[in-house]
Amino acid sequence: HAMGGMAAQIPVKNDPEANAAALEKVRVDKEREASNGHDGTWVAHPALIPLAMEIFDSHMPNANQVDRLREDVEITRDDLIAVPDGTITEAGVRGNLRVAIEYLAAWIGGNGCVPIDNLMEDAATAEIARAQVWQWVRYPAGRLDDGRDISFELALGWLDEEARQLRTELGDGAWNSGNYATATRLFRTLIEKDDFVSFLTLPAYELLD
Repeated sequence: HAMGGMAAQIPVKNDPEANAAALEKVRVDKEREASNGHDGTWVAHPALIPLAMEIFDSHMPNANQVDRLREDVEITRDDLIAVPDGTITEAGVRGNLRVAIEYLAAWIGGNGCVPIDNLMEDAATAEIARAQVWQWVRYPAGRLDDGRDISFELALGWLDEEARQLRTELGDGAWNSGNYATATRLFRTLIEKDDFVSFLTLPAYELLD
């Protein structure tokens, strides 16, 4: 059976406009999946299940769509290994650093699934962020859209800046009790190590009580 991907959006409390925007993104995503022949899907929050069910019920009156073979679609080996085109921005790098700190802090504290910026994030998010930054500081392709190379100095300087900004937003009490300093040190170590750790939570286990 073809399973669709997870819609990471979650309901946004006390902000009707942002909540409506999040629901619309989920709707568009599930409409695409159901019309493409998927048999089911994932959502990040139980409140989104009725929306996903409504869409799949309208497109899929039967138990599945396995009879839809999609012979109109041809995917080649090159398609599967193609690297997406795009640019790297300062905001993108900083976003990776920020979400990694927030997620790792929560993970060390016992939460493996964390709402960040109205998205439900898990270890895969922090892992992608870590892998990208680790590569960008080591390879020529790690260059910003404004022409600057993403050096160790630049990336780690931004890591410190994002940590300071987060501490300002949280306050010293929440920062000190929330494993954020530990998460920042761990992420720095993972970026500085030339040996690419197979998964970022492995050294994090050593930090657990």
